[in-house]
Parts: sequence; C-alpha cells; structure tokens
Amino acid sequence: MARTRTRRILTATGLTAVLVTGAALVPGPTSAAQAAGLPSVTVRPDPSYRQQPFEGWGTSLVWFANATGDYPPQVREKLARLVFGDDGLALNIARYNIGGGNAPDVKDYLRPGGAVEGWWKAPAGTTREDTGWWDADDPADWNDRADAAQRWWVDRIKKDITHWETFSNSPPWFMTVSGYVSGGFDATRDQLKNESVDDFAAYVAGVTRRLEKAHGIKVATVDPFNEPNTDYWSTRLGPDGEPAGGRQEGAHIGPELQEKVIHALAPALREAGAKARIAAMDETNPSTFARNWSVYGPEARSLVGQLNVHTYGTGQRTTVRDIAKAENKRLWMSEVEGDWGDGQSFTDMRPGLGLATRIVDDLRELEPRAWVFWQPVEDYDNMKPGGESAKGGNWGEIQIPFSCTAEDTLETCPIYTNTKFDTARNFTHFIRPGDRLIRVDDTSSAAAVTRDGKGASVVHVNDSATAREVTVDLSTFRRISPKATVTPVVTSSDGKLVRHRAVPVTGGSATFTVPARSVTSFAVDGVSGVAEDAPLLRKGRTYTLTGVQSGKAVTVAGNGTGLVISGGDGSAAQQWRLSAVHPDDGTRRRYEFTSADRRLTVRDDVPVAEPRDSRPDPAAQWIASTTGDGTWTLVNAATGRLLEVGGQATHEGAAVTTWPPDSGANQRWRITDVTG
Repeated sequence: MARTRTRRILTATGLTAVLVTGAALVPGPTSAAQAAGLPSVTVRPDPSYRQQPFEGWGTSLVWFANATGDYPPQVREKLARLVFGDDGLALNIARYNIGGGNAPDVKDYLRPGGAVEGWWKAPAGTTREDTGWWDADDPADWNDRADAAQRWWVDRIKKDITHWETFSNSPPWFMTVSGYVSGGFDATRDQLKNESVDDFAAYVAGVTRRLEKAHGIKVATVDPFNEPNTDYWSTRLGPDGEPAGGRQEGAHIGPELQEKVIHALAPALREAGAKARIAAMDETNPSTFARNWSVYGPEARSLVGQLNVHTYGTGQRTTVRDIAKAENKRLWMSEVEGDWGDGQSFTDMRPGLGLATRIVDDLRELEPRAWVFWQPVEDYDNMKPGGESAKGGNWGEIQIPFSCTAEDTLETCPIYTNTKFDTARNFTHFIRPGDRLIRVDDTSSAAAVTRDGKGASVVHVNDSATAREVTVDLSTFRRISPKATVTPVVTSSDGKLVRHRAVPVTGGSATFTVPARSVTSFAVDGVSGVAEDAPLLRKGRTYTLTGVQSGKAVTVAGNGTGLVISGGDGSAAQQWRLSAVHPDDGTRRRYEFTSADRRLTVRDDVPVAEPRDSRPDPAAQWIASTTGDGTWTLVNAATGRLLEVGGQATHEGAAVTTWPPDSGANQRWRITDVTG
C-alpha cells in the first residue's frame, strides 16, 4: 500500500521562509505595484469546470535507473529523495521500462543507461542470427533476475508509488526485422516482425507479471509502444558491419501493426495472470496520436483502457482531449522533456520557465489525469559542453554523471539541480494527487481545488522581463471564509520556493506582485463550493452558439430540420435552451439543447433539429470542453464527432456538420447566455 502524502506548504530544510512586508502584499488600489505602473493580470479560477481527480506526477525510470541503480548507497539515496521525496519532486507515478536487449554477441553501442537488459535467457553461444529459440512457455528462456539496476529503484520507491505502468521501447532483438533494438535499417518500416506479434505480447505480459510478483507491486497499465509511428528509430552500420548509429532502443510500429499487438496483448495479460489494463500508444505528439487512433477499429479501441500521449509537439492537444472524452477513457500526458535554454546552466531561469509553460499549457489544453516526465535525472557528462551539443544542454531537472562507480562518493559523483527542478516543484507540491484541475481564464496559469474541497491552488508563470501584479479572483467559489488567505510561494533568480506572508482575501480577491521571470504557487485557504452563477451552462437557460471561424450562429434552417450558420440576429431559430444536464462528477457531463419543440441531435453523422423526445438519447447529448479562452467544443456523446461548420465555410447558410476532433477553428464555438 503506497503511503498517502498530505498537501502542505513546504517548510523543509533548504526552503527559505521569507516574511515579506510592505504595501506590495496588500490588495487594493494603493499597492506599490500600481504606484510603480507595473502591468497587472487577474486570474480567475473556476471550480464549476473541474476535471476528474488528478492522479499525480510521474517519471519513466530509464535510463537513469539503469545507470544509477548500482551506485553507492549515499548517492542513489540522495537521488531517490530528490525525485520521489516530499521535499524533492514528490513524484508518485513510475513507468518501468521493459528492456528489449540486443543479442549476446553484439557489443554495446547504446547511450549510457540505454542498454536495458531484457528478461530473456539465451542458450550459450546464441548470436544475432539465432532468432527462433525463444518460447514464452519455457521457464528456461526467462531470466527472472534480469535488470537488477532498474529494479533496485522499484524496491526503493514502491512505498511512494500509487500507479505503476510498464512500457516497451523495443521488442527483443530476435523479434525485430533488423536484429537490433535501436530500430530498423529503414526507420519508416515496421520493426516488429509480423510473425513475432504473439511472442512480443507474451513477453510484455510475462515481464509485467514477473515484476509484480518479484517486488510485491501491482501494475495498473501496460503500454507496449513508445513513439511508434515515427522515423526516429534507425540502426546504422559502420564499415565493419557493426552498429555505428542509433543510440537508444526504439521501434517503428505503424497503426495497423499496433492494432495487432493490442489484440494479442489483451489475452496475453489474462494468460499471465496480470490484471493491468492496456494503455496506448505513447505517441510523440497529439497529432500523430490522433492519426494512429483514427486507424484503430472499434474492437482495438475497446481494449485500450488508457490513452497515453507525449507533447514533444504541442499542436492538436484539444483533439486528443476530445477523443478521450468521446471514448470515455483516462488520458495521460505520459512523457516530455526539453532544454529551453542555451547551454548547460543550473541558474538560468529560461529552462525553468520553459518547463513551467509546457506544464501549464498541457494541463489547460489536454486535461490529462497525470503528467509524466521522461526522466528527471540526466547524464551530466552528456549535458555538459561537448556532450550532445557544443554548448551542452538542460535536459533533466537533476544531472549526475552516468559514469560513476561503486567507489565514488557524493563529492566525486556530484548531483546538480537546475531551475527546472525548482519550478517543477511549484506544481508537484501544490497540485497533489486527488486534487481536481479546474478552468482558469489566464493562459499563464493552472489551477486546482484540493481533494477535500476546502482550498485551491493557482500556479502562475511570469516569463516576462518585468514584475507583474497578479490578482487572484475567487468570486466563482460559493463560500469565501472571512479568514481566507492566499499564500504566495515564489521561484525566481532570487530564490527557490520562497514562502511569503499570507495575503488576506478582501472583496473576494487577493493581490500580490510576482517578480520578473518567476513561477509562483498561490495556496488558497478558506474557499469551497461553486457560486450559483459560476457555470456558463445551466439547465433552463438559453444560449446562442456562434462559430469562432465564421462569426455566425447555429440556426435552424427554413425546413425546420437542417442546421446552418447565419448572421446573429438573435431570432428564435438561433436560441438553444439547455433542457437537460446528465450528471458527471467532472468535465464529461452531458448536455441537451432544444430549440422550440426540437432538440439538437445527430443522425447518420449529420446534426439535425428533430422533434423533441423526453427519452434520453446519447445522439442528443453533448460534452462541452473549453481551455478557458471563452470558446468551446461540443462532442456528440453517441458518435464522438464534434459539431462544426462543414468545409470551414463562413458564408451565410453554410451547413453545420460533424467531424472527428481536429482542433480546427470551425469546431470551436462561443456560447453566449441570452436568457431573457
């Protein structure tokens, strides 16, 4: 049983508690910020639009776990506290990498930490050319003691972890087309052999179950892929015929082959006795994820219990958000990292601000149930100047040489943290598992209500070169205690997680001046509930739906059935009464809209105004999503398709249609309350 962490404002050793005095802490028109003419922003967290309970923050264990699992106890213990400890990143999700492993006769050429040992046991003398020997049902072909370094981490952190996931970067060498785990000779062709699909599924399931039994953990999800439909993974041979390029495990697996793996993995997990659900497909960005998902058939989709996507590319986040809502599946942002700087630095705020901005945008646009680092621990030697680049880099929040030995100490194998470590803690310490992310109307902020519903948190990123006055407007909460306060905790070039004096809430808001190039967590105490007029969508009220791209409103056509867009004249044909709300404890509740005696329904993928029927019908139910920018998408509950203007038309009388989510402006609507 994983221990439960309680949400708290940090007071740990190394966190400077600063009691700041002066007018800048006092909300109101006489503040020092206003007197200085500083820019200002009002941030309004809205608990009426709240997501399902947040599952938490996590990391993949490779390559750092493979590299450091046999380090001296004092070194790896300090690392463990930095990554999973309450005063460190406080991560509660871990993804165990199922190594593929190259053939015994292949000299290691992968990056430090990248050669993760496979769980197979090859007969003596096996070479890369020997590929038909493995049998999942033969215990002699399994190495249950494999991967000791990564598995040290499993034992060390299992009391901290609430969700385990296993995943694969590449099948073992004997299941690949090229014979190497670093990818095919043609990076655009499938690397998993068709005849090895069942073996691969048995391997993934078998490792998952063996890991559970050996370490006394429960694996909740299994993702057999990693950025599969890309051209990233290739093996290049040198003149001597040995690999000279491709430094990490990876395998191109197109969506058709992904489907086959999913179909094989479901029964393999049952046969192995693993109760984990399938997650898919850890694609490199939302748009590629959506392209893959569109190929999956209904059965494959039904076998996937969780959607995993990376945000190395950021376009079409809302597409994946709406796919997850249409499919009623959990969604994770399951991997990202980056540099966001100009050469290795442990003081430059740009990397910290870049990471914080990525987190805010992911939480706001993607609405994930979890947010997961690739690996917060990176190879210091690879990141220093002359490593991956001439200037070095800032990947990872923590850097340590991956070349240390059992004889090293913390002095000879030093651990460094950069500004990403500090700004990440502004999120991981103040948006905790069980909290609920909520809508916020500022693109530089993320917000959540606490698990117990008696508080909230706002994390605000100021990446500008100027200090900024931030007002936290709490008017959307039903109850604001007379003793309510907002406590700022600031990370900037002047300090890490510096706790300031609590600011009293007056007139429903509190104001604080944040420094330039800073990330500030506002811990809000003494608020609860949802104000009666906070939700935009309320039963019994009347709305118009105006296209963002066209500027025209959804209108019942002259035939009384079809739907078109028309200039906003406010006529009855453009007014939609919210007649029913189907309860959901989150952002997946369903709404029904009626116009006169007709309701907005989808038949054969075409939206129509059909005669009103009191019986519930998913085809007449809509799931509304927003990023907080005042625009919405409407997902049809029966089809998963979005209400849109066909062909991105803008002319009078253009048809209103439906289409799968694609993040187009023609799929976004301004919903305006015109009641009365």
